[in-house]
Amino acid sequence: MAESAPRVRLRQAVLVAAELEPVERELREALGLDEPFRDPGVKEFGLRNAVFALGDCFLEIVSPIQAGTAADRHLQRHGGDGGYMVLFDLEDLDGARSRAARDGVRVVWRIDLPDISGTHLHPADMRGAIVSLDRSEPYGTWRWGGPPWTEGTGTGAAGRLASIAVAVGDPTAVAERWGRVLGAPLEQGAAPALALHDGAVDFVASPDAAGEGIVEFGFAGVPALDAAGGTVEVGGVRLRSLS
Repeated sequence: MAESAPRVRLRQAVLVAAELEPVERELREALGLDEPFRDPGVKEFGLRNAVFALGDCFLEIVSPIQAGTAADRHLQRHGGDGGYMVLFDLEDLDGARSRAARDGVRVVWRIDLPDISGTHLHPADMRGAIVSLDRSEPYGTWRWGGPPWTEGTGTGAAGRLASIAVAVGDPTAVAERWGRVLGAPLEQGAAPALALHDGAVDFVASPDAAGEGIVEFGFAGVPALDAAGGTVEVGGVRLRSLS
């Protein structure tokens, strides 16, 4: 029997907001989330944040606390709040790092800790979002989710993050690059998509550069979202039930 491919999981999706608190309240209400973790480490990037656990996946809101940061420039360039970043948990992180280097993708930040490693890839090279290549040790833990998830696992609010949709000028070319770097198979249907372990990344056409970015988060098993009709918009991103 052939060995299964190394897992590539969608673990965390990130919104950027000019004002943290209003978007935090809306997201909590829309998805029935618990209290967030606030990571003091993001101050390094000129940010403050709120990180929510949903199943064993995570949603984060970041907000700039100083002008000129990458997040502040993103808000100015896109004219408001929206999808910003996505973090993948990869069993074969070394392979993904090597593939990114071969594709000429620049690294904007990298860290290797005993329980987690992370590599942020330049959004101008990947297109659509900051892509973070991460590896949890042991697999399934998630330091970025806060102390309860550091070298441990747990369960957050009901449901899970199951997909994201990324709008870009050339969906097929961008999907191919993401797929090469992540080591995830490309599926060509009505629109290109990457098949992940228990999840997906969909790519759709954007009319212009200002419209590029993560435009949708898809969820499975979120009662609050289902009760609201299955689709709401928070922080410039559509939240859609896949249940």
